[in-house]
Amino acid sequence: MQTLRMLDPEVPQQVKDMTGTDLGLPDAEFILSLLEKMQTQEILRMLRLPELGDLGQFFRSLSATTLVSMGALAAILAYWFTHRPKALQPPCNLLLQSEEVEDSGGARRSVIGDGPQLLTHYYDDARTMYEVFRRGLSISGNGPCLGFRNPKKPYQWLSYQEVADRAEFLGSGLLQHNCKPCTDQFIGIFAQNRPEWIITELACYTYSMVVVPLYDTLGPGAVRYIIDTADISTVIVDKPQKAMVLLEHVERKETPGLKLIILMEPFEEALKDRGQDCGVVIKSMQAVEDCGQRNHHVPVPPKPSDLSIVCFTSGTTGNPKGAMLTHGNVVADFSGFLKVTEKVIFPRQDDVLISFLPLAHMFERVIQSVVYCHGGRVGFFQGDIRLLSDDMKALCPTIFPVVPRLLNRMYDKIFSQADTSLKRWLLEFAAKRKQAEVQSGIIRNDSIWDELFFHKIQASLGGCVRMIVTGAAPASPTVLGFLRAALGCQVYEGYGQTECTAGCTFTTPGDWTSGHVGAPLPCNHIKLVDVKELNYWTSKGEGEICVRGPNVFKGYLKDPERTKEALDDDGWLHTGDIGKWLPAGTLKIIDRKKHIFKLAQGEYIAPEMIENIYIRSEPVAQMYVHGDSLKAFLVGIVVPDPEVMPSWAQKRGIEGTYAELCTNKELRKAILEDMVRLGKESGLHSFEQVKAIHIHSDMFSVQNGLLTPTLKAKRPELREYFKKQIEELYSISM
Repeated sequence: MQTLRMLDPEVPQQVKDMTGTDLGLPDAEFILSLLEKMQTQEILRMLRLPELGDLGQFFRSLSATTLVSMGALAAILAYWFTHRPKALQPPCNLLLQSEEVEDSGGARRSVIGDGPQLLTHYYDDARTMYEVFRRGLSISGNGPCLGFRNPKKPYQWLSYQEVADRAEFLGSGLLQHNCKPCTDQFIGIFAQNRPEWIITELACYTYSMVVVPLYDTLGPGAVRYIIDTADISTVIVDKPQKAMVLLEHVERKETPGLKLIILMEPFEEALKDRGQDCGVVIKSMQAVEDCGQRNHHVPVPPKPSDLSIVCFTSGTTGNPKGAMLTHGNVVADFSGFLKVTEKVIFPRQDDVLISFLPLAHMFERVIQSVVYCHGGRVGFFQGDIRLLSDDMKALCPTIFPVVPRLLNRMYDKIFSQADTSLKRWLLEFAAKRKQAEVQSGIIRNDSIWDELFFHKIQASLGGCVRMIVTGAAPASPTVLGFLRAALGCQVYEGYGQTECTAGCTFTTPGDWTSGHVGAPLPCNHIKLVDVKELNYWTSKGEGEICVRGPNVFKGYLKDPERTKEALDDDGWLHTGDIGKWLPAGTLKIIDRKKHIFKLAQGEYIAPEMIENIYIRSEPVAQMYVHGDSLKAFLVGIVVPDPEVMPSWAQKRGIEGTYAELCTNKELRKAILEDMVRLGKESGLHSFEQVKAIHIHSDMFSVQNGLLTPTLKAKRPELREYFKKQIEELYSISM
């Protein structure tokens, strides 16, 4: 019995005596059990960890080469364990990114936030754009703020204190030149992105004046209209050529209120004389700053409810509309962005932004405001988009705001370099491996695929980009998915418009799926409303997108009629875009209520206006202009007049039947040239002109489903009917 206990302490207590006591088991079973126990003990003995002495003896028996190899393997395993890629933790449940607001008629809000109240500001000491910059000045320790460079030279930097001082000097100088420190004083800025743009803007905010950006694509007629509508007496321009354009309006007595033009760059004395002849004072920006330094005025900071900027939108029918945005509007909008990203990729003082998107657009303004608020740096491109890559290599930005058109170019350039089937296969294979990581939440730029395939792409952007934000137009899911993998950084997509400051939805960190524009920002609610005429119903989760919150504008300057069209009595902004709620609470843009859309570069297109110009071409009977927010230009479908076209063609030496003429390439070219001529005469911008056309021999009609009973074009049906031809036009014209 004692022997059994030594072998196995768990031998049953009823085993009393090996000779005469009941063992509790049949003899055969007991023996088998005993053997199993013995085998188990032997196995355990064989598997036991060696004593320290045994380990020492074991390692002494190994060769030096083996020991080195084992050490290297252990080091690799330890490095991998401590440096293995970790997935980003999203700030909310990605299956529920928005929730319905009670008693709101179906409105939804972000699930990210500190409560049901809409976010108005992120920092208590930064509720106006003036305070935003002062906060950056305070925390930067007078660090670098605005950067610029000359060709093939490194960036030069103005410090936060230099910028603040120059803004006060310029603002004081403006007051010495009859400007008033109040929100009724509008100051025009007509310049490309550069440090002086920001200094001028900050000068206005320092003395509660209002900024009115002007830009080239508005056209001279629109610039004249804005100066008159906003009662602008002072415009600050970058180049003498723009000053001459403004003087021409004054000389024609079209802008009699313009009294002062300030130039950032040197100019000839003749320009000053020309201004004097028509009653306009021409001054250099440096002279106005010097005047302000000699006659310094105490700052007159604005309130959150004060007007900060009037941003005129272009490209629609009629005159531009001036969206009035307060300091509170802008602060609320970028605060929403901060709240969404705060746990994943928060702005830092060492962040650097590359500025090349027009400062006249609110998308660029909001992103820059985020950087200034945290003491970061903004470096400006040289002014030539062809040198952007060179600028980025010199600057090494960490934040890269971009429009889809540029992303498309990057995508096309990358794949154009994969000029063999093997290279393309390898590129796609590497992208799929990286995309699998992205979908699992891992964002990095140090994988084997980055080293082999994507390192040069990342280096072309400076090698330090950690965040890309795209907006202004929808991005292609294919392009976005590929670049999220290839660039090795977080890529976010937003949706909005000037009337809600910039954005009203934004990608939730961790949600790297494409085909939607994210969830509502914490600063606004979003609801959909029925659009009966287009058969969109909220009962199906579809409808016109409406936005309400502290980032929504106050209306259009001196335009109550169009303000009433955009803002309803309950404060909802009607965007004119058609959206659809997806199961995760994200929003997808599916259509446009009015037939006005954006091209890939963000320019608005009014196709019906363009069509009305083109049908004035003698051989053109009907016209359909098509554009796509993923494309950079327009194409068209032309139906010729069968009675006119033969004789029109004959005058150009082209013979044939009507059917033959419709397929004649020379005639198609002649018709396109005539249309473009009419477009130029009518003042169309280059982006409003079609770049290619298809000649269709059959008329659009009610019978073939392409016209309504009132003979209006059924645009969705036309788009679908000519889908193949449109795709061919884009492929030929690329």
